Amino acid sequence: MNAQVSPSSSPSGSSLSGSPHLAYRNGQLYLEEVCLNGLAQTYGTPLFVYSKAHMLQALAAYQRGFAGRQAQICYAMKANSSLGVLQVFAQAGCGFDIVSGGELQRVLAAGGDPAKVIFSGVGKTPAEMRLALRAGIGCFNVESVAELEVLNAVALDMGTQAHISLRVNPNVDAMTHPYISTGLKDNKFGIAHEDTLATYQRAAQLTGLKVQGIDCHIGSQITQMGPYLDAMDRVLDLVQALEAAGITLNHIDFGGGLGIAYNGETPPPADALWAQLLAKLDARGFGHKQLMIEPGRSLVGNAGVCLTEVLYLKPGDHKNFCVVDAAMNDLPRPAMYEAYHQVVPLNESEKKSDGLAEPMVWDVVGPICESGDWLGRERSLEVQAGDRLAVLSAGAYCMSMASNYNTRGRAAEVLVEGAQAHLIRRRESAQDQMAMETLV
Repeated sequence: MNAQVSPSSSPSGSSLSGSPHLAYRNGQLYLEEVCLNGLAQTYGTPLFVYSKAHMLQALAAYQRGFAGRQAQICYAMKANSSLGVLQVFAQAGCGFDIVSGGELQRVLAAGGDPAKVIFSGVGKTPAEMRLALRAGIGCFNVESVAELEVLNAVALDMGTQAHISLRVNPNVDAMTHPYISTGLKDNKFGIAHEDTLATYQRAAQLTGLKVQGIDCHIGSQITQMGPYLDAMDRVLDLVQALEAAGITLNHIDFGGGLGIAYNGETPPPADALWAQLLAKLDARGFGHKQLMIEPGRSLVGNAGVCLTEVLYLKPGDHKNFCVVDAAMNDLPRPAMYEAYHQVVPLNESEKKSDGLAEPMVWDVVGPICESGDWLGRERSLEVQAGDRLAVLSAGAYCMSMASNYNTRGRAAEVLVEGAQAHLIRRRESAQDQMAMETLV
């Protein structure tokens, strides 16, 4: 179902932090050429809305950074695995970084090329390995010696050979939230730096495997260049040692993790980051290698917003609560990481001249029966029941982590493309949730 929304005839206002495609026009919040209040009226709330132009603009920064290089960009789809989003990146020529068999099935359903798929993750099952080998994926990023042995046995049983790289843990601090830091010794990911050579030598002995490359991923929401440069030095030290030992590597995979602006952060642009990394790569003599990267959040995070309606206002002696219809099942990042998302009105020009609303400091909370169900704390808002708000930077790790807690249906999703709005997921009903259940 498509909804045609007429663009504003007024000139664009100033864009909001994080996306040049999100701006107020005549007091109404627009994403590209689509009025968000109009979408909320058509499809209801909570509602996720994504900008195709933003996704492609973010991707273009990586493409500029790799101009003239042999490189493959694999979208890390755990950030947002909705089919309409995957389709955007498949049509743009991207590969995909997956972490489950279900994600592989989504890639195929969206028209992605399995030969451009990288399978990451510490807990691949034999069934998932078989599924990936039958589909003909490009490479497995193997994370333990035990996984090597199981993947080898599965490949031999199928009469084929699995292409692999080893994910190494360089013990580099990504300087991000501890739950999304993945490159330290205490993290569960990858082969320990000091065990890398022995593990590659074991992999070379297993006839069901073909060594193709090396992989490193140190974390997510990284906003500084330093951790990337440190990790590259450590990985290139390993590449040099491995090739000296007779192990040939066709590609180097530097993972993803580049952050976005949620609340004034200034991560480096993707092309500027890769100019620094490629200069180091060339200086070390490895500029001829094929490169692979796995960006996720930086491609979709600021492309999306979540629209929500104010249900009730609950002023108090110590806290004022603005209760909205979106909740932690829709936007889990604040509850999980105490993450910050900007919260803004859809109608900026409505100043409540009737005196029913005054600017106050509110905690924006959802209706779920958990004290951790909050979307924003201590936000100055001029708001009353029935108003609509937008939670910004909601394109990554929101819908992909959404749940049905309290038997709440997952939100609808819309992809905007200029003045066109495409419904890419209908709202989930209670009947949808119960479809797989039976009474005894």
